[in-house]
Amino acid sequence: MAGLKDILAKRNSGCIAKRRLGLILITDRTGCTPEILEMIREDMIKAVSKYMEIDAKGLEMKVFRADETGTEVRLPVLCASVPIRALLSKGTY
Repeated sequence: MAGLKDILAKRNSGCIAKRRLGLILITDRTGCTPEILEMIREDMIKAVSKYMEIDAKGLEMKVFRADETGTEVRLPVLCASVPIRALLSKGTY
């Protein structure tokens, strides 16, 4: 998922509309505002960057509903794809 800054930086109106629709769908599925999702994205970048060199611009987040085992409850699930450039030797273990 692109950040709000990325959406505003694009000039192609079709691309902007597609990204905005994606944000609206994610917001609807999770009950989170786009601002909260952006804060989650930034926190994920900070946390993972402690241990790996990543491509922050390539980070994608998706939200979908999954069945909870043994119930009929469908819970929102956050799935992130984080492109890793290199593992770092620093960090707390």
